Amino acid sequence: MKVNLEFGGVTRVVDLNNPIDLSLAIAADGPKAWYVSPPQFEVVKDGNYVGSVKDGGSVNFRNITFNPHGHGTHTECVGHIAEEVFSVNKTLQKFFYFAYLWSVEPVEKDGDRVITFDQIKALDFNEETEAFIIRTLPNSNDKKTINYSSTNPPYIEKEAIAFLVEKGIKHLLLDLPSVDRENDEGKLEGHHAFWTHPHNTRFDATITEMIFIPNTVSDDYYLLELQCAAFENDAAPSRPILYKFQ
Repeated sequence: MKVNLEFGGVTRVVDLNNPIDLSLAIAADGPKAWYVSPPQFEVVKDGNYVGSVKDGGSVNFRNITFNPHGHGTHTECVGHIAEEVFSVNKTLQKFFYFAYLWSVEPVEKDGDRVITFDQIKALDFNEETEAFIIRTLPNSNDKKTINYSSTNPPYIEKEAIAFLVEKGIKHLLLDLPSVDRENDEGKLEGHHAFWTHPHNTRFDATITEMIFIPNTVSDDYYLLELQCAAFENDAAPSRPILYKFQ
């Protein structure tokens, strides 16, 4: 199936039969962060009942225990840092966005690896761009299984995030566990800068973390489909999909 879209004053063709999946699944060997244990997949047992076809049950029936911030690709809303309860399920009211994919190698700064304002300030987005996708370099397959806990992963300088907000970016996606430093004394300056919270809060903005962008996908504009599992929570597992313009 192909559709025609108007972007940047030009008609673009998108083939919906060729999706590029950026999500990493919640799995025992999947990526994790924030000191969580691997997700648990447990067969339900009750008396003589067993929720496993292999063990004689009629169906497979499992309880799954996971953390939406610590396991696999997930999307979060301002409820992540607000006193009030906000649901990402209610935040996303549409699912297709024009997106720009950008690759960058974080720079060394005070012992950290940081994506800086100086690196990002030269970007000039089309005014219709609502989503920004960051691929950090080097880009290895280790990102599919890594345990980020206690590794001090790269993060984004708050001034760089403020620049994205100024440019009208509503949806930020990255292949890291957080926009902020792993241990920042609870300041979460990047999160606050992106949602402009608690003043002038952007309730319709989201951050998607722990994605993976194949090296075969080039930096460019794309159509992004961003879908979340229907959890009434500040974060939920998600599946961002890219479609290339033809």
